[in-house]
Amino acid sequence: MSVQQREIQLMKTKTLLWLGFLFFVFQLTKAQTLTSQVDTTNIKIGEKIAFKIQVETDTTDLVVFPEGQTFMPLESFENNPIDTVINGRKFRLQKEYALTQFDSGRYTIPRQRVMINEKAFYTDSLQVLVNDVAVDTTKQKMYPIKPSIEIEEPFEISAILWWILGAIILGGLIFLIFFFRKKHKERKERQLPPYEKAMLTLKNLDESHALEHGEIKKYYSGLTDAVKRYIDEEIDDGALERTTSELTARLNELVANDKLKLSQDKIDELNNLLQRADLIKFAGGSTDILTAREDRKKVTLQIETIKTSKPEPTEEELLRDQEYREKLAKKKKRRKIIVGSVIGFLVIVIALFTFVGIKGYDYVQDKIIGSPTKDLVKGDWYRSEYGYPPVALTTPRVLVRQTADSILINPTQNVESFSYGSILGEYYINLEVVSSEQGIQIDLEKATGLISQFLESKGASNILTKQETFVANNGTEGVKISGTFNIANPINKEQTLKKEYEMIVFNHLNNIQMLTLVYDFENSYGEEITSKITSSIELIQEQE
Repeated sequence: MSVQQREIQLMKTKTLLWLGFLFFVFQLTKAQTLTSQVDTTNIKIGEKIAFKIQVETDTTDLVVFPEGQTFMPLESFENNPIDTVINGRKFRLQKEYALTQFDSGRYTIPRQRVMINEKAFYTDSLQVLVNDVAVDTTKQKMYPIKPSIEIEEPFEISAILWWILGAIILGGLIFLIFFFRKKHKERKERQLPPYEKAMLTLKNLDESHALEHGEIKKYYSGLTDAVKRYIDEEIDDGALERTTSELTARLNELVANDKLKLSQDKIDELNNLLQRADLIKFAGGSTDILTAREDRKKVTLQIETIKTSKPEPTEEELLRDQEYREKLAKKKKRRKIIVGSVIGFLVIVIALFTFVGIKGYDYVQDKIIGSPTKDLVKGDWYRSEYGYPPVALTTPRVLVRQTADSILINPTQNVESFSYGSILGEYYINLEVVSSEQGIQIDLEKATGLISQFLESKGASNILTKQETFVANNGTEGVKISGTFNIANPINKEQTLKKEYEMIVFNHLNNIQMLTLVYDFENSYGEEITSKITSSIELIQEQE
């Protein structure tokens, strides 16, 4: 091999080495770094663990972090967005998960898979310790065992039944609308003047196409009904019940008595028409279409002739007719008012029942009917001082001094009582201040029996109590007894009312102050009023 060839071969080798070195450097610049960490490995039950995964990779790489409950047996309850930091041609991606566990023990956070350019990378597994929450039962207050009570299952109607009921009611309303509409149409036709009513009957007969359908008997029944009904309403009120011969004789009698100006030819023509109709209706006779059409024209002419032949009504008849029409109009108006009132009442009742079924009684009472306790919350509030030493309260109504009936009273004690409402009403407030020259001491820890005695004196039963410490605005410490009780309904003796109550007792300046608040069970506005009153209590210090 010549020197020149060796130099060429050496240059090729150097070139390949440089290319390999550059490829190695390029791969180093694209290397990915995956790390994971937690903020703590020792928590209490339900506390949060912050688990972070950090990936440092090239800006062109596709990175997919774990999703869903991949941390079992720990539970992931928060999944934060990816935090991205750009550093030159590098991306630093960080994703944080919030984990927890509600059972004590030692747990392992499993390895998490991160996909980078469709290649799987895994984090390290981590050990965490979940500790129990220590509870000191020696400092927990103990309460007496409550008597067992029967709870009545509330009667509930499923949503599907409400929809079915609504559909039935809607169908009934539609039926009533069409029924009354039909009745109104019939009533309107009956109230038309006799001539217009007769013309309407003939028009309806033409529109029925009875003659074209070969219903000759029906056609002639309509013709005779039109003319005889007109005579019955305008000339002779017994025309509908008369036979053809009797009606003809009656018309001749009216003409003879100058009560009808009708020629004999017209009476004979009407007699022939009615006799032909009788043969068709009762004897099975028939006639051709041309004769029937001709009889239709004759009936119209007979009605118009009788109309012009009737003598003008006297003034007395006009007055009597006017009086009758006014009476009829009043009756019609009264009927409309009654029907409208009934329909309106039914619509209101149906709407209320529908709202109760869908929204519940509390929503309907609050939004539509109204609630007295809501009015107390939304109205003006007053701050006053009561008794001595004074007790300052903010209440929705000013308390009124009452005759003292406290169970604490004895001949050496002075009792001042102030109240609003009744224990049976929507809301009841009672404040009693008991004082004595020698002073009064009461064991606040044993006040539950005193409170139960007070409620029983008001007629309460099934009294449930809970006792806890209460601190007024000025720092005076007392005791709060709360719970529920039942009381008989004075109107319906078999029904009982369920009430919630809060009683707060102080032994301030060797005197007793007792505030009683009673409201309906599960009344949200009652709870709000109670909270506002109790948070406003202030016991005024005795002045020098």
